[in-house]
Amino acid sequence: MRWAAHLRALGHLASISTAWRGAKADALIALHARRSHASASSWKRAHPDRPLVVVLTGTDLYRDIRAERDAKASLDIADRLVVLQEEGLKELKPAHRSKASVIHQSVPHIRRLPPCKDHFLVTVIGHLRDEKDPFCAARALAHLKDAELQVVQLGKALSEGMAKAARRHMRKDARYRWLGELPHRGALQWLARSHAMVISSRMEGGAHVVSEAIAAGVPVLASRIPGNVGLLGKGYHGYYPVSNAQALAKLIARAKRDPAFLEDLEKAVKARRPLTWPDSERSALAALLK
Repeated sequence: MRWAAHLRALGHLASISTAWRGAKADALIALHARRSHASASSWKRAHPDRPLVVVLTGTDLYRDIRAERDAKASLDIADRLVVLQEEGLKELKPAHRSKASVIHQSVPHIRRLPPCKDHFLVTVIGHLRDEKDPFCAARALAHLKDAELQVVQLGKALSEGMAKAARRHMRKDARYRWLGELPHRGALQWLARSHAMVISSRMEGGAHVVSEAIAAGVPVLASRIPGNVGLLGKGYHGYYPVSNAQALAKLIARAKRDPAFLEDLEKAVKARRPLTWPDSERSALAALLK
């Protein structure tokens, strides 16, 4: 929807569909190499001379293009490829990299709200699924004795098993709360008043919630994966090893007790704000189509 708005602002007609079924168009932008392969291949058979852009997600870059035939084929037939952060280019073979560009996801300005005063608030935002390692922050609480600490998790459980696990963590530790799926505005309000946000994913193409944290100036405690490093930078000091709850606990404890460290993270996040400017994303889309 965001890209369609940018394309329309650039003077194009843009429609959104879950699949291409023969609608007239001058170009096709397919989101997700594996899931959109049927549409992408149908488009190229029908219109071999018209542009096909394939946008690569985290599961594309860090799993599917290594083993899935459809995902690999989408890379071959695409005229242009798009990744959502710089590190994504490293996952592509030279022939594919030569037709790839980076387009960072933009976010309108998010006003930072005054952080909570009675406890240190850490938010985890995203649907509950295995690739996100969603309960790493909840597990980290076992290594933290601080009572003035609260972890609030937002996001829809994509399986009953995930919902049961969230409820189990709530029973185990009163400092952990799972609020389920909230309207986007409500989720942004929680983010904007957080002392820090945790992104604990095992794989990401470039998480939009990280871009939102950057836009809001909220420090991010991130798993050290290429998708996070590509957005936050190689020299960022807020990383921990993937799925290591004890290391995340140490990072949370340091962020809470050391104002200078938290301020350093905040400054580093704010320095990345130009990546999230809507004008930058729109200009990149214009250059892609040109």
